[in-house]
Amino acid sequence: MNWLWRLPLGDDWGRKMLQSPVTAEVEDSVTLRVLVLALVVVGVVATDIAAETWSSLWAVPLSILGSIWSYYRRCDRNIPVKFCIAIGMLVALGAFLGRVVGELNDTRLALAELLIQLQVLHCFDVPRRKDLGYSILIGLILLGVAATLSQTLAFAPVLLLFLAIALPTLVVDYRSRLGLEQLNIQNRQSLRNSSTQGNSSVFDLKFLIFNFVMIVGLGLIIFAFLPRLPGYQLRMFPVSSPIVTRGEFTGRNIINPGYVRQGNINNQGNRNTGSGNNQTGQPGKVDNTYYYGFNSQINQNLRGEMTPKVVMRVRSQAEGFWRVLAFDRYTGKGWEVSRNDEVKRLQRSPWSYQIFLDPPVNAAQTQEIIQTYTIVSDLPNLIPAMAFPKEIYFPTPMLAVDQEDGLRSPVELSEGMTYTVISEVPKRDRTLLGKTSSQYPQNIKDYYLQIPPETATKVRKLTEKILANYNRQRVGQSNKSLDSNYEKALYLAQYLKQNYQIPENPLDLPYLNENEDLVEAFLFKHKGGYPDHFSTVLTVMLRSIGIPARLVAGFAPGEFNPFTGMYIVRNTDAYAMTEVYFPKYGWFAFDPIPKHPLIPPSVEDDQTFNTLRQFWNWVAGWLPSPVTGLLNHVFGAIFAWVSKAFSWFVSLFFQGWLGILTGLIFATAAAFLSWLGWDRWREWRYDSTLRKLPPMERLYQQMLRWTSQQGLVKHPSQTPLEYAAILYQHHTTAMAEVIDEISQAYVSWRYGGHAPDMERLQERWQEMKRNVKQASQT
Repeated sequence: MNWLWRLPLGDDWGRKMLQSPVTAEVEDSVTLRVLVLALVVVGVVATDIAAETWSSLWAVPLSILGSIWSYYRRCDRNIPVKFCIAIGMLVALGAFLGRVVGELNDTRLALAELLIQLQVLHCFDVPRRKDLGYSILIGLILLGVAATLSQTLAFAPVLLLFLAIALPTLVVDYRSRLGLEQLNIQNRQSLRNSSTQGNSSVFDLKFLIFNFVMIVGLGLIIFAFLPRLPGYQLRMFPVSSPIVTRGEFTGRNIINPGYVRQGNINNQGNRNTGSGNNQTGQPGKVDNTYYYGFNSQINQNLRGEMTPKVVMRVRSQAEGFWRVLAFDRYTGKGWEVSRNDEVKRLQRSPWSYQIFLDPPVNAAQTQEIIQTYTIVSDLPNLIPAMAFPKEIYFPTPMLAVDQEDGLRSPVELSEGMTYTVISEVPKRDRTLLGKTSSQYPQNIKDYYLQIPPETATKVRKLTEKILANYNRQRVGQSNKSLDSNYEKALYLAQYLKQNYQIPENPLDLPYLNENEDLVEAFLFKHKGGYPDHFSTVLTVMLRSIGIPARLVAGFAPGEFNPFTGMYIVRNTDAYAMTEVYFPKYGWFAFDPIPKHPLIPPSVEDDQTFNTLRQFWNWVAGWLPSPVTGLLNHVFGAIFAWVSKAFSWFVSLFFQGWLGILTGLIFATAAAFLSWLGWDRWREWRYDSTLRKLPPMERLYQQMLRWTSQQGLVKHPSQTPLEYAAILYQHHTTAMAEVIDEISQAYVSWRYGGHAPDMERLQERWQEMKRNVKQASQT
């Protein structure tokens, strides 16, 4: 029961309450407090910028007010204030729990707002350095949350500003821990009371700038070389808040804001989609904002061009074609979805955003690719995704899938919507696709070989002539003949690229006459057309020789931002290309449009160092072509050699015990040579640095290095004379006297301006080292 006597009861409790422990630990540095406050403010602003909202700016003036209050009350116990802060924190926690129930999909912003609220309350009671440390940590966490939310470069200046403030903050905090900041305050007071003027600044501007530049440079290098490994470790993907839909969702309706804006709202996937001339193929102008091809019918007798506008941002494990929808029926002046009413509706469970899809069976090797889409500008209710999606995390309770593997939403994709798609993308194997059969299922032949009869004969004759000419030119040569449907599709796409042109002025292309066919006009009259016309022509040419094909519309990958890791997609990135069917392997795309890659981006390329490659492409865009070509050649050769060497080294470990032993020997030898090179480089750096120093400084640094090699390292807080005095305890008197003499001369030269007798000091130093060497040999 002795512990009862140690409880703070009665008069003893009163005496202990009167003894304030805060005073002993109080932080008086105004500089540190201001810098910490600046870090917190930058963290709050960074969160709002990344979230593209200004809902937390109220915290800035309150944080400033709380910091001022806390500074003037830093020596008081502030018991009532602590109780009020505790109550406020409980209220903030209750509000957070109420909000997070409705945002279980993505709680980052809710957690950030809770942290901001707690920080504002915390600002009213930060008497100690430890409390300021908590504020620094909160500012850093807010910056980290902002980094995960940010999708643009607007976050970059805030990040640099945070780093610029953090460096002097760490310096002042370290000085405060050593007690130097309190000494600096006393020195400033002494200077203020005396007539002596001096520089009392604790910041070395050159030191701060050097470290700032070094950290930013190293950060960019690490970011560029950081491997981008496939696969997400977490399966909680970004999704917008739930969207409640009203009315029955049939999945047949396509809502394109561009067509509604033109005055016709009856564009729900029936025969009156878009403007009136969209159905009949009559001449007209394209909408300057919305792509004309995102509808159940498209009219390719429209002229004009769109005004560039960012429509979405995509974070993807691989570059790809963001597929939207496909068309199976050619109308002579455009395309339509013939089975628009045959859609399959899919509903998710009420407690999850995940919807499982049913991708077609595919014999090709596939790779899982995860993509997250953020809508920046309103789009139709057609959901962009890479080919063959198997899962989608979407805010609406249900979706629809059409017969052409397109995804449809109950509502249009509005600004701010976020969703995630997981696709099982097949890898493109030219050899396997070239061996596929020409026997197609009946449902494929019924829908993907259709051509207007009046057009079929002319197009088929021209297509067969083109293929025959190629085979005739290759007789007796090593080049492969066009003996497979894959090679035929590849060659026809390349042929259109090289022999037909896009008009320089989009308005120069005349409209089609009432009875004129688009493909015939392209091939025999105009010798070219709009970019989408190339894909229409290729699709019809393939169908004319019995190869199933369809037109697919979507978005190009867009402009990759190496700093955010996102693809910036604009409305002008929308275009159409051709998908060709191969039995057992499904649909593969071919792009016949000039200046486009013949094979659209896919998963065949190694994406591990994709960020480095994309970063180089971004930098190369700013360089002159000759410089870019030279650097591509040089770095290409270097990386090719490194890749071959690395592949050879890894292959050794798959060649039995002898290969493993050889690999270990090479690894050990490489490690030894690396260490040796590093050691020699350090010695060279040390010698070159010494040569630049004044003679007295050089001798003193040589002495410090020699004593450190003997196991006696000088602590940064020790003065030269204190260090020399300690050495008397570890060395002979003669040696300690030499070291002490050098230290005395160094202090007199450094701080007193007295010229040292370098000749005598050098003689004594060399003599001492000779004596030590002789003693060690005996």
